[in-house]
Amino acid sequence: MIDINEGIKPQTSEVIQILKRNRVPFIIALNKIDKIHGWKKNELELKKSIETQAKNTSQDFQEKYLTLMGALQAHGFDSDLYYQVEDFTKKIALVPCSAKTGEGIPELILVLCGLSQKYLNEKLALGKDAKGIVLEVKKLEKGGYIEAILYDGELSRNDKIAVAGLDGNVIITRARVLEEILPLSFKFQPKEKVHAATGLRLQLVKKEDVLPGMPFQIYKNNKEEIEALFAQQISESIKTDKNGIIVKADSLGSLEALLKILSQENILVLKAGIGNINKTDVTNAKANLQINETDAVIAGFNVSVDSEAEEIKNSVSIITSDVIYKLVEDIHKIKEDKRKEIERKRILGLSPLCKLKILKEHVFRNTNPAIFGVRVEAGKLIQRLQMIDEFGERVGKIKNMQSENKAVEVASEGQELAISVPGINFERRLGDKNFLYSDIAESQFRNFKKNKDLLSSNELRILQEIAEIKRKIKAEWGK
Repeated sequence: MIDINEGIKPQTSEVIQILKRNRVPFIIALNKIDKIHGWKKNELELKKSIETQAKNTSQDFQEKYLTLMGALQAHGFDSDLYYQVEDFTKKIALVPCSAKTGEGIPELILVLCGLSQKYLNEKLALGKDAKGIVLEVKKLEKGGYIEAILYDGELSRNDKIAVAGLDGNVIITRARVLEEILPLSFKFQPKEKVHAATGLRLQLVKKEDVLPGMPFQIYKNNKEEIEALFAQQISESIKTDKNGIIVKADSLGSLEALLKILSQENILVLKAGIGNINKTDVTNAKANLQINETDAVIAGFNVSVDSEAEEIKNSVSIITSDVIYKLVEDIHKIKEDKRKEIERKRILGLSPLCKLKILKEHVFRNTNPAIFGVRVEAGKLIQRLQMIDEFGERVGKIKNMQSENKAVEVASEGQELAISVPGINFERRLGDKNFLYSDIAESQFRNFKKNKDLLSSNELRILQEIAEIKRKIKAEWGK
């Protein structure tokens, strides 16, 4: 279904690509024709109704549907209005309609039924045993219920049904309340028995573990047979790897589509599930921090994040989106950012870049050791870091660091703290100096330069300042 006034949106583009990839035949409902400026509803059949619209309205309609035809052409599909299509195997049928006014709905159903009868004749034969798909699991004050599609067989109230579980288990339950949706309505009507194909609302005796998208069928004390059937269906839909990220989606169908796209994008998936992102997902992702930090990622399609998961995520990256391709782009970006950060930490771990401003008004001890205040102008300060002054002369190594009377091991940009440097007299050695820099070797400088894309702008500035200081002593330093 496409809004004729809005055209193809990213979510629709995703659906079209999935249909194309899986070679699924489809038609397109061009919805909201009633929103076209000047559109007037009448009792004529749709084709005549379109032809009898005012001139400006007709031109607007033509422009919108021709634009959509061009967009579909870009996706590799020829299309036209349903009454102008001669060969439905070569062109996609476009059926203008309005879900609000009901215009075009009979024609939409007619085209759908006609194509189904012609091309799916052998698959339309119905059996007796009830089979269906769970669409949604909802909760109300008076209890929860599921909405589902019964696509085969017949189902009676109080029949036992088996619902597939994501982990391979089978949920045996019973329909306490059975309701069938009314034609062209959002209302349901209580029934003792329903026949496929139809929309259902069921109150189940046991529903706690039922998930959207899962298949169900009538239960006849054949648990082993059903388990094998469901296991095959789920395993075909959900294929994971020995390592990778964690993935969640709102239904089995969404999860299946997401996993296929991730596989095509060479993104490995360790675990996949249905429902909101929870603390168990975070725990699983945290295990990747010890194996491959770039896989410490949880990606959620059309789901939310539980508050407990947010609280404990720490170094785990959680990304969500209701557009699959946007989600895939975000996964690529965050994995690349993590890779760069790991490499950056490795390089800076060899010799951190740091620039300190000496706070001369905060000298706590002149010597043995000299203790004085500094502010980290850029980079990162750690203990035992060798420092030089702005003239390139060695000052000594940082022994201890304190901030607010507490010992610290690392100080970041903008932080003010006290440091101790043994072996110097502050007044004599640093009384006329303003800045200190971390001392690096030429080989380290070249390594930094080779990986400058991993450094921040401030770190690059420090690197340049250190090079200028060193070249005052040795002109060819680092070149």
